[in-house]
Amino acid sequence: MDRRSFMINSALLTTAASLAPTLVQAQASVVPAQATSAPRSRRFLLKQTYALKAPQGSKGAMLLWVPVPEDAAPFQHLRQLRWSGDAQDTYLNSDNAYGAKTLVARWDDCTKPMHLNVDMLIETHDWEPGKLGLLNAYQPPAAIHYPPEVARFLESSRHIQTDGIVKEYADRIIGRETNPLKQARLIYDWVSANMERDNSVIGCGVGDVGKILTSGKLLGKCTDMSSVFVALARAAGIPAREMFGIRLGRPGVLEPYSKTAFGSADAQGVSNVTGGQHCRAQFYLAGFGWVPCDPADVTKMRLTEKKKHEDADVQAVNDYLFGNWDMNWVGFNYGRDFLLNPAPEMGPLNNFGYPYAEADGDPLDYYDAATFVYEYLSQEQS
Repeated sequence: MDRRSFMINSALLTTAASLAPTLVQAQASVVPAQATSAPRSRRFLLKQTYALKAPQGSKGAMLLWVPVPEDAAPFQHLRQLRWSGDAQDTYLNSDNAYGAKTLVARWDDCTKPMHLNVDMLIETHDWEPGKLGLLNAYQPPAAIHYPPEVARFLESSRHIQTDGIVKEYADRIIGRETNPLKQARLIYDWVSANMERDNSVIGCGVGDVGKILTSGKLLGKCTDMSSVFVALARAAGIPAREMFGIRLGRPGVLEPYSKTAFGSADAQGVSNVTGGQHCRAQFYLAGFGWVPCDPADVTKMRLTEKKKHEDADVQAVNDYLFGNWDMNWVGFNYGRDFLLNPAPEMGPLNNFGYPYAEADGDPLDYYDAATFVYEYLSQEQS
């Protein structure tokens, strides 16, 4: 069946809601009604081009899985999605454990030319419950109960362990503090102060928390920092999760602190974001909802600007990124250690922030956009 050149606009919102009703319900309560300041809105056109080449000797089919932005969120909306190309079949799919929306393309013969063009019109909204003061008076309810769609983010997984050394670290960090918001802040401050960005790490890092803490080398990139925060929070009894996405252009409120650490664009608002994938974190407060944070960008700013953690600018960024997201970024999904659909030959993916492809069942290196040939260009819309 040929489903190319398909366009989604208002129908996409209805589809997303029907495919993942529990996640929609959980996200809807993030920003309470008492918020009095409308978030700043921005629009970006993210143009993706793929010109795939199979490894030498490969035969059979090529399958490509492209992450599509989560739409059931107060901080972003996918306003339009278009694609075209020469694949025999291209379609949307979110039938997986996390409801991660995926554009799937299939070419029956991977020895022939394979092209796909994807346009995403994305609207983002700065997510700032911390800046708006909505967390200031938070007190947990007397009886804490998490609905199933939230409780799943307390669970341990292959890379997000919650026992052993992870539990030991969490207990030491939070000490006798019992308020979940203050516990989360203690964990966040520990991660941002003690972990260091290592630019030699491939991609966004693996995010294997047990391995990081056991090694004593608190180094990595955004997935590593976010995953350590998430694992420590879960070990302390706070639901938490990573969100995998990509930067889209110039930062907003954080731009005075660094021109490059948080994203950039030229005078026309165009940015090549092919390698701009970035992982952020969230934690859940009973009686309030999901709260954003980003300890990884604190470490990136510190390295980029060659500053110490105690410097005033670093502390300003550290304070902002607990409870707020500056939305020159779009999130794709929360998936960790899960199977896409159709299932890749390689098995479960660690995470799904990059496009993924297999030629005759053999995976292409999605960290190498020169071999797995694709380009992402983003332009902010006036």
